[in-house]
Amino acid sequence: MHSNNQEKATPRAGVESPVVPGTILPRQAWPGMTPAVPPTSEGAGHHLRDYFLPRGMSDADLECLESLALNRRKVRSAQTLYREGDPFVFVYLVRSGTLKSSLAMADGGERVNGFYMAGELTGLDAVAYGRHASSATALEDTEVSAIPYAQLAKLAAGNADMQGLVARLMSREIVREHSHALLSQLRAEGRLAAFLLNLSRRLKARGYSLSEFHLRMTRADIGSYLGLKLETVSRTFSIFQQQRLLEVNARHIHIIDRDALTRVFETHAHDDAWQKPER
Repeated sequence: MHSNNQEKATPRAGVESPVVPGTILPRQAWPGMTPAVPPTSEGAGHHLRDYFLPRGMSDADLECLESLALNRRKVRSAQTLYREGDPFVFVYLVRSGTLKSSLAMADGGERVNGFYMAGELTGLDAVAYGRHASSATALEDTEVSAIPYAQLAKLAAGNADMQGLVARLMSREIVREHSHALLSQLRAEGRLAAFLLNLSRRLKARGYSLSEFHLRMTRADIGSYLGLKLETVSRTFSIFQQQRLLEVNARHIHIIDRDALTRVFETHAHDDAWQKPER
């Protein structure tokens, strides 16, 4: 965890000027935006399956957004792209590398609430109030395209295709937050299994191996995102290795038995597993 003081000292990728949000509805105004609570019916596993949908955009959507990009920015590892509370100017399309988004906590720490990789968009959290609700930090050297939101919103107001694109972007953000809220109610094994399966599918959609990959985030980041203590994350990785579901070498992950790992998630997504989430 990084303290608040450390975060303020972190170098930034660029300084932005404020802009009035466009005509797109605030996130709170979109149907289904209220964080979900654990369901008491068969819906739990069904809704969590949205978590496994690839989050990247179609080639057509990527080309459309790239055409609006004002510039490209290189963000070095540990550098901050934007901070919580910064005025809203751009949304950012990740071209290469990995970013994490995080929220400042009252005790000076942070709570990780998302990871973004190539082909994914970050910065939409600022649509509601015109200021970023989280900070975005590079986990490795990263390149992004900066897209002026005011221009995007203006074009969407008079173009049906652009309206559809913006609706898809907002829908993905809603699904991400909805699924994360549900995920946090599972026990440790279910959360970590879901996280690894989701990450591997997102990497596969970008042409990488479905079963072997390198984690760009620390175990502390994973624990923060999943709402688990560091020792719980480490213990769960060890359990998965003992069960021959994974091979783990530092941050290198090899999923040995994907079907079995999927069954771990499905078992813990069953209604009976929603009673006392482990922390």
